[in-house]
Amino acid sequence: MNPPRLTRRDFLKLSLSAAGAWLLAPWLRRGPQAEFPAAEYLGRNNTHGRIEVYARPDATTSPVEYLFEDAVVPWYREVVGYQPYRLSQRFVDIGRGYVWAPYLQPVRNQPNTPLNELPTYGAQPGFWAEVTVPYVDIYQDNPPPRSPWLQHTPYPRLYYTQVLWIDGLKTDDQGRVWYHVTERYGSYGDTFWALAEAFRPLTPADLEPITPDVADKRIVVDVTYQTAACYEGKTEVYFCRVSTGAKYDAAGKPTDEWATPLGVNPIWRKLVSVHMSGGTTGGGYDLPGIAWSMLFVGEGVALHSTFWHNNFGVPMSHGCVNLRPEDAKWVFRWTQPVVPYDPGDKTVGMPGGTIVEVIEA
Repeated sequence: MNPPRLTRRDFLKLSLSAAGAWLLAPWLRRGPQAEFPAAEYLGRNNTHGRIEVYARPDATTSPVEYLFEDAVVPWYREVVGYQPYRLSQRFVDIGRGYVWAPYLQPVRNQPNTPLNELPTYGAQPGFWAEVTVPYVDIYQDNPPPRSPWLQHTPYPRLYYTQVLWIDGLKTDDQGRVWYHVTERYGSYGDTFWALAEAFRPLTPADLEPITPDVADKRIVVDVTYQTAACYEGKTEVYFCRVSTGAKYDAAGKPTDEWATPLGVNPIWRKLVSVHMSGGTTGGGYDLPGIAWSMLFVGEGVALHSTFWHNNFGVPMSHGCVNLRPEDAKWVFRWTQPVVPYDPGDKTVGMPGGTIVEVIEA
């Protein structure tokens, strides 16, 4: 049976209708939001490229399939395998094979009940919010794009554990709530709309300081062993793996340009979230929503949450100290100065806040 033919008038009506949808509802330009596997723990391909799945945890064997950028798979267990010339020998069992663990960001799919109105925790309505799904598509509210990352990303997304500021909301004709997503610090000025269920509202309790009455606190970052230890006096109260400055550039050549500076420095500024950028084409970076940031050297060297790699214990950064999101949040709450929920930013003069000592064992 042949489909009915469209008249010129019908064609024009449909074209105008489509154009109206494009102009009035940019979130309708793409298909529905992604559906993620129904496992408790998941992994997202965080490499911006193709990664291999092996029949057994051995990277010297032939792949049985490939995963492409942002693919989300079940994370059933970690096992020890063989990845030649790499420090990490961890592989993830995804049910149909094994993937080298550093290629997968550990994520969960935990949608939230949207708020119906903005809370006010400080001088203005709005709230900090953490992404609690593997990723969420975002739609720019004020084109053209200004941020370098946005100019080179046709379909921008936010990822699990990123933290942004929400300053508006609305409901569409399908009853879905959308949050207006912004960055309060370091932003190029881009703002977005995103489905509200992807974000967990943070409350002042999420920033509640840990042992604020203890004055003698310090962090020791060891660039040899890629670790961070938190001390109260002589007692170690927290320990974690980190990633400090990378030892090789984008071309694989040895470099000292990205080394994390050795020495003793106080934390002088803390931000709940900040847009970080720097470097040059091929070796630069431009990342929104970097949570739990603690600056301690110059204008850009910080301890902060990291969502774009899972290779902690190996130098990976452009000079900062990369921490797992859960570690970064704990250290942020434990260190001085204490940061108020609104504005979510605190600068302290000399002698500064908690001491960060970077050593080379």
